[in-house]
Amino acid sequence: MNVFAGVEESYSAELIRKSIHLCSLSIPVVYYFISRETALTILLPLALAFGLSDIARLFMPSVGALYNKLFGFLLRRHEVRATKPRLNGATFVLLSALICIWLFPKVIVITAFAILIISDTAAALIGRRFGRHPFRSKTVEGTTAFFVTALLVVVLAPKIDFLATEYLIGTIAAILGTFVEAVSGDLIDDNLSVPISISIVMWILYALLLPTVNVWGLDRIYG
Repeated sequence: MNVFAGVEESYSAELIRKSIHLCSLSIPVVYYFISRETALTILLPLALAFGLSDIARLFMPSVGALYNKLFGFLLRRHEVRATKPRLNGATFVLLSALICIWLFPKVIVITAFAILIISDTAAALIGRRFGRHPFRSKTVEGTTAFFVTALLVVVLAPKIDFLATEYLIGTIAAILGTFVEAVSGDLIDDNLSVPISISIVMWILYALLLPTVNVWGLDRIYG
């Protein structure tokens, strides 16, 4: 999320929200050391708990009132509006983690999810504080912060053989992720669209550019 400065909630609320968002970085970090099956076993009940409570918030007024009283300051405007409210960001983060871990190789999931957490946080904080040039519903400054931090993630993320082409694949994925984050709006949550789109393009590029590399190699280390 990289919203034009001053449009929505206070910057202090955004700082709290993104501090919590950064805790989700534990997902790719922990996943590096555990198997796919173990990760899904941990994430599935968490996603169900968050998802069901979120659905209850939307469709049960009494639950919604209590939820908003306790956590309302963390919710965005589109998550609590009277017409067409939407599931909150935490639910989408857990849902996208489940989908990505279920479908894609570990080396791809770790890169995609780290970009989501780190770059989305940078985009929101930079965009709100320093954003002066609107870009769709975001800012040029926030989108630039997303791209720069995404490149840093690509450099630091694990690789299969640490080939130059792997870094190229990651760079292309970072460009795509930046574009997807910039155009994601009211219809689709960027917590879902960013990691899934990055994962898809990385898998395709590995198949096209490094067909002899075992993209599942990292999974077998702790699998």
